Amino acid sequence: MMQSNRNHKKIAIMQPYFFPYLGYFQLINEVDRFVVYDNLKYTKKGWINRNQMLVDGKANIFSLPLKKDSNLLFINKRKLAKEYSREKLLGRICGNYSQAPFFQQTFEVIKKIIEYPDDNLFSYVLNSIQELCRYLMLSTKLQIASDVPIDHSLQGKEKVIAICESLDSNFYVNPISGKILYDRPSFIDKDIDLKFLSMNQIVYKQFDNRFVPSLSIIDVLMFNSKEKVKTLINSSYNLVD
Repeated sequence: MMQSNRNHKKIAIMQPYFFPYLGYFQLINEVDRFVVYDNLKYTKKGWINRNQMLVDGKANIFSLPLKKDSNLLFINKRKLAKEYSREKLLGRICGNYSQAPFFQQTFEVIKKIIEYPDDNLFSYVLNSIQELCRYLMLSTKLQIASDVPIDHSLQGKEKVIAICESLDSNFYVNPISGKILYDRPSFIDKDIDLKFLSMNQIVYKQFDNRFVPSLSIIDVLMFNSKEKVKTLINSSYNLVD
């Protein structure tokens, strides 16, 4: 195999998620550039416009209502519904977390994110990620996928490989769930190292309830100091083949 001239620059590529889980920020922090897909179709059962918070000791879905539109539109063409009440969502978060130990510190950034005035789905969700990265002092460069000069009709691993090559990277990191989607030989053939990020099991005190996992970063921030969250982001995971 010929030696690549590409840098050992790590990249990751993900859909935008609204107040994503902790592992999403571990992935952002692990790489040098984080590409956010804007040119893909919205899926109802995904996490682009919804997540989970703690309500009475159980996981409960919260979501951004969308304007009814064609299912063929990319997420950067979808709009939030006119009936979306920012105040109602803030009130719901406040009602469920106002007694959490780090509510005062966390609620300011949550409020700023939710009150963001843009009604474009992609812009609104991307802003939430950017604001949280600033709050957590993550310096990784975020890149919008459609700005990367490739053939955007490509799908799956071919598109990922094309983005890596376009961004001069030979190191791609994906969440562990991607092991069923991506095979190492396809990447090695293109001189791209492929690793998967596996988040450690993380448990913290949530009021006096039994721990409920897999909640939004909102929950993590409400029950842990900012410094503790940064420690979890920096160290509570492994990269595996």
